[in-house]
Amino acid sequence: MLAGIADLELVARIVVDGLVSGLHRSPFHGYSAEFSQYRHYRPGDDLKYVDWKLVARTDRVYTKQFRETTNMAAAIVVDTSGSMNFPGAHESIVAQAFRPANAGLKPRATSVTPVTKHRYAVIAAAALAHLISGQGDAVGLLAADRFLAPRAGRQHLRGLLAALSSLTAAGMWNAGDSIRLAAERLKRRGLLMVLSDFYDDEERTLVELRRAARMGHEIVLFHILSRDEIELPYRRDLELADLETGRTLAVSAGLARRDYQDAVAAFLERWHGRAGAEGFQYSLIVTDTPPDRALRNFLLARKR
Repeated sequence: MLAGIADLELVARIVVDGLVSGLHRSPFHGYSAEFSQYRHYRPGDDLKYVDWKLVARTDRVYTKQFRETTNMAAAIVVDTSGSMNFPGAHESIVAQAFRPANAGLKPRATSVTPVTKHRYAVIAAAALAHLISGQGDAVGLLAADRFLAPRAGRQHLRGLLAALSSLTAAGMWNAGDSIRLAAERLKRRGLLMVLSDFYDDEERTLVELRRAARMGHEIVLFHILSRDEIELPYRRDLELADLETGRTLAVSAGLARRDYQDAVAAFLERWHGRAGAEGFQYSLIVTDTPPDRALRNFLLARKR
């Protein structure tokens, strides 16, 4: 239903509405508060700012002072490669055509086009931008040849949503270059969120993510895949076409399923393990999961 609504601002509001209810405190606020100095405790000072370790060492009571908290700056990076167009209308027809008929009826293509990874990523990015902007923080976008510097305000949000609405997924996408550019254009320590199927050069992508983390940015990865990509549900012989290069491959889906599923499981475990080792927040999102549920799970994990 959400994928069929053309007004992305409306979609974002629908997804975000009630998304953070019960969280009480935003998982994003206070990101850039920095310690400034100590000063002697004065009657009435909040005890939560007392440095009790320093009290134990010096037998004097000091409180911590912080520089004024600035708004968070966030950059959203969206994968626009051709592989993000899966599954499209053609893949839906192929999947239906290879399903066995029931009770002698001929198999037929469904009239409902499944949600592509690209559309799902756009909806999720719009909801994240709406959420961050709504709390007064700055949010920017890098996708294909489009870059919007992080800014706050309703006008900027509308421009960002318009840019998201105009995106198309086609050809190749250099994840490493996009991540590097987004990290460099965040003028201060911020939040870098990447929405992708991560089929690109894994090693180069990881190098740039590490580099962004060394610059002080917090890294969040949304790994977006379809259920068909994970399970390979087809039963008969197929000719598969690479959505980025056009190369084709004839396979017997029934015979290849076990090896394929093992390879995909290893791929996902590799990304999950590497993200954990590097301190990145990682969320695997399957496109048959409602966006509000997927993002709420992300926010709850972030709160924990």
